[in-house]
Amino acid sequence: MAQVEIENLTRRFDDITAIDELTFSVESGEIFGLVGPDGAGKTTCLRILCGLLVPDSGRINILGRDVVADPESIKPEIGYMSQRFGLYDDLTVSENIRFYADLYEVPRSEYQERTKRLLEFSGLSPFTDRLFRNLSGGMKQKVGLSCALIHTPKILFLDEPTNGVDPVSRRDFWKILYELNRDGVTIIVATTYLDEADRCHRLALLDHGKARAVTEPMALRDRMEGQLFRLRVTDRREVLRLLQSIPQVLSPNIHGPILHFSLADEASLEMVSKRLEETGHEILELTRNRPTLEDAYLSILQQEAEAEA
Repeated sequence: MAQVEIENLTRRFDDITAIDELTFSVESGEIFGLVGPDGAGKTTCLRILCGLLVPDSGRINILGRDVVADPESIKPEIGYMSQRFGLYDDLTVSENIRFYADLYEVPRSEYQERTKRLLEFSGLSPFTDRLFRNLSGGMKQKVGLSCALIHTPKILFLDEPTNGVDPVSRRDFWKILYELNRDGVTIIVATTYLDEADRCHRLALLDHGKARAVTEPMALRDRMEGQLFRLRVTDRREVLRLLQSIPQVLSPNIHGPILHFSLADEASLEMVSKRLEETGHEILELTRNRPTLEDAYLSILQQEAEAEA
């Protein structure tokens, strides 16, 4: 059963269309990803869903309630963690959590038990008396999450929760999210990290406010055109320009020390190899490759751009 349904959602800021007729739904118990680069519309979408922004048009239904008509009705049922910490540097961990508990009117009879569980859950128990300003980035994220959970929401909205934190903290944070999800919390997370998108049950691939795809991560890979290849050469950028000039080559791009590209048919591979040799580029490695989510993402954006052109 869908807990979140949005249809033809649009929001403009002057001449900029941040959200452009966005449509998707989120089922109960899902971890759903809003995935895309900066400026794709992720934050605007989350703020509208949380009732913090009013859309120009479209329909939003969360937990059976019309968010456009009555945004206040859903706020007791949801938790929201923004990109910037809405927490106080001069308060301790426990004081920040207590502040949010008072905001959400958590009964005093339940506060102690909930706080103890959240602190143990997040590994913050040894740091309850530490000032927020003295915490690491990863620990600050955990405090923010604890504050968003203190009133036991049914749906949790997270706006790039691991942006700028170290890989170990990112891993630990996602462990916490999986635990919450197993407890029945529906999670909608905005992220620019494609490895995090792979952790979601389903995702919406956002680009310039549009949903280019709404699907499972594995199904997104299956939408890639052609066969994917891995190429290693000495001059990646020069070879990239060469590949971009060959009509049979699809979605060429650089992945660290190597190049990825796809071909509509494998028969074109011999032609590509010959062109590389004719232009003096030594092939150090050329093999078939399983597409990553990044490959699929770039391929779909290219397909959409060509279709619009």
